[in-house]
Amino acid sequence: MRTRLLPLLIVLMAGVLLALGFPLAGSMAAAEQQRVVVDRIDDTARFAALAQFVTDPPDAAEGEDEGGRRAALRARLERYRELYGIRAGVFRRDRTALAASPGGWKLATEGEVDRAFREALAGRRSSSPEQIWPWQRDRLAIASPVVHEGDVVAVVVTDSPTGQMRSRIVRAWLPVVAGEALAMLVAVGAAIRLTGWVLRPVRVLDTATHDIATGRLQSRVATAGGPPELRRLAGSFNEMADHVEEVLRQQRAFVADASHQLRNPLSALLLRIELLALDLPDGHEEIASVRTEGKRLARVLDDLLGLALAEHADPDLRLTDIAALVTERVESWRAVADRAEVALAYEGPAGASGWADPIALSSALDAVVDNALKFTPAGGSVTVAAEAAGEAVRITVTDTGPGLTGEELARIGDRFWRSGRHQNVSGSGLGLSITRALLAAGGATLGFAPGEPAGLRVTITVPRSAPPS
Repeated sequence: MRTRLLPLLIVLMAGVLLALGFPLAGSMAAAEQQRVVVDRIDDTARFAALAQFVTDPPDAAEGEDEGGRRAALRARLERYRELYGIRAGVFRRDRTALAASPGGWKLATEGEVDRAFREALAGRRSSSPEQIWPWQRDRLAIASPVVHEGDVVAVVVTDSPTGQMRSRIVRAWLPVVAGEALAMLVAVGAAIRLTGWVLRPVRVLDTATHDIATGRLQSRVATAGGPPELRRLAGSFNEMADHVEEVLRQQRAFVADASHQLRNPLSALLLRIELLALDLPDGHEEIASVRTEGKRLARVLDDLLGLALAEHADPDLRLTDIAALVTERVESWRAVADRAEVALAYEGPAGASGWADPIALSSALDAVVDNALKFTPAGGSVTVAAEAAGEAVRITVTDTGPGLTGEELARIGDRFWRSGRHQNVSGSGLGLSITRALLAAGGATLGFAPGEPAGLRVTITVPRSAPPS
């Protein structure tokens, strides 16, 4: 969840910072350009005032001096270009130059200069040219009209480079960019802290849920940190876990008490059946059937009691040599395998350590091996293997029996379930349920898969690391 929430917060914060930064940068660029435009307008207005004396119709007294005034205007324009590197000129309405620097400068018939010239001919100064950004145009054209008796008789045009202005804009932007970057770093740090604060109770809740799902019913969630909604959720979860644990405790106690209470009457009933059998002929079918069903019921009660004890008992976890334990259990079942004419063998290393309850693991392994021997026909084989794989030790029991279908594999391990194809094999249908309960208490797991090319493969996975305290 953090990988989805954190990018979302970062994108939102970045959007806010950019929404604030772009207008600020735009206003700074606009202010810098406006300052340059005002300077150019002042320059063109000053040249327009000088050009009025040159463009006045000469009278007899002044005609001789007009050439001197034009020369003075041209000198001013030359000096202006030398000082500032800006082209400037006074152009008549027909675009011919009255005075210009550099000499021979001709107005273009398109572009920014032409736009400024046409605007000035209409009697307007270039007060608001299009915004220039650092990566855009390298020239800025400003024009002012030269007005005589209410008519525009000429236009003063300046064509200045924008390199310095763009450089100043970039330098003005640098503190903004640095501030945005610093604010973004602070925002990322705040987002990381915020997501950690919000999601920490969720991670604890997830861990506790997984613990309860795997049989560690004592797991609870601390309600001290996180938002108020998550603290209330943690409290509700703890109440639910307490209720579930109490219900399961009562259920297990009922099963254990019922199994224990039924054993004595059942034993007495079986004894009476045996006494009745003494007065009947040998081989009486009804007595034999009642005796068989009675023994089956006794076995079911024993398995129910074993299941209740397996689910209720606390495991005695310790560092155990799993390979040695498996080897010892295989040897103890060899006599049974020989009587059934089934080859029983162990494959694996001489040593492989893991954390397990040795008694519970031995009982679980006995149940799995017993199940494999029951369903493997004479002449078949059962192979028990152990291997260390990463953070776990895997114990695999593979037989060459008839195996199970996909539907049967989905149900194997359910309480009282037995395959319809193997109802003639003795058993209560609780053996694998007891096995799973014994393993789950110690953090181990039990899995089933088809064997190759036939049969069933049962895998017991034991953790190699110490359980959390």
